[in-house]
Amino acid sequence: MSDNLLYPYVLTPKVVPAIWGGDALVKQFHKPGDPNAKLGESWECWDENTVSNGGLAGKSLAQLRAQLGEDLLGNLPSAQIFPILTKIIDARGALSVQVHPDDAYAQRVEHQRNGKTECWYVLHAEPDAKLVLGWNRDTTREEYERRVADGTLGEILRHVPVEAGDAFYLPAGTLHAIGAGIIVFETQQASDLTYRIFDWNRVDAQGKPRELHVQKAGDVLDYKKCTAGAIAELPYTLAGVPRTALIADPRFLVERIALTAKPHMLSTEDRPLIFMTLENAIELECEDGSATLEPYQTALVPAGASEVRVRAVLDNAHVMLVTPPARADAMEERLEVAGVPHECIDQFLRQFRPRVRT
Repeated sequence: MSDNLLYPYVLTPKVVPAIWGGDALVKQFHKPGDPNAKLGESWECWDENTVSNGGLAGKSLAQLRAQLGEDLLGNLPSAQIFPILTKIIDARGALSVQVHPDDAYAQRVEHQRNGKTECWYVLHAEPDAKLVLGWNRDTTREEYERRVADGTLGEILRHVPVEAGDAFYLPAGTLHAIGAGIIVFETQQASDLTYRIFDWNRVDAQGKPRELHVQKAGDVLDYKKCTAGAIAELPYTLAGVPRTALIADPRFLVERIALTAKPHMLSTEDRPLIFMTLENAIELECEDGSATLEPYQTALVPAGASEVRVRAVLDNAHVMLVTPPARADAMEERLEVAGVPHECIDQFLRQFRPRVRT
């Protein structure tokens, strides 16, 4: 690929209103929008985001898939939607109690390519803020449907306290809801399949409740008691960069990396890399060009760039790094190369192994 097209693409976010949203996306995270509106989500990296810098400015990731092919995606299929969607979610009020289907159900019932497994990294949490995460005991579909009908479902929901810096993994089939007063960075499969079970009796601007999907949710829910909490993260250092492994799913790897003003080279490993800065600005530089990311901006480095030079603009910066893995064992291999003891690797990866459903 020539013409200096393989550089860090700074992405223009899409801000989405929501009845449970607030003003933090504009006032705290500097996203475009009306600070007086209820804004719930900023879609940071998805198929229709457009590039705001360089020679490809104005083009969407969908257009770049067609134009660049493997130079953008490695060996990911260029004819299919960009596989990962990242967001910042401002839950001024609680989100609905919901569940997402897995790939098999999405293909069989919804005729969509994939369902939705997702994860959250908590950017902010008010005192005593909680998530709904699964059931507080084993239940059944029959009890679930009865409690939805009689309004007692809340009695068997499991509430988990959260703090800034916590990471949570939500495989498809997990009952969940982000509680009021929580802001998260979300990484998910690129899917809009959400089955709402309960929406706290809210109505929209027209006075109508949002649609519920009780029967489809019943098809995909895991009815076993949930014991999962915040992920036990794993710190390590690779290529001189301190990293914290947060999520190791076959569809996406999520890490937090720490940068200083000293530059370091990161390999793309033949995969597009998604960077979102946290509290301080960083610089990204590839052979074909460079970009500065201000706090809470997102950039995509194309797979064909091979490597990217990264550094903090000031003394230090923390960055969320998301990538679709080239192989199922990509995180394990990365940790082994970094010299992490095998027992620590196994303990970390065990958190992402499929549960046996009975």
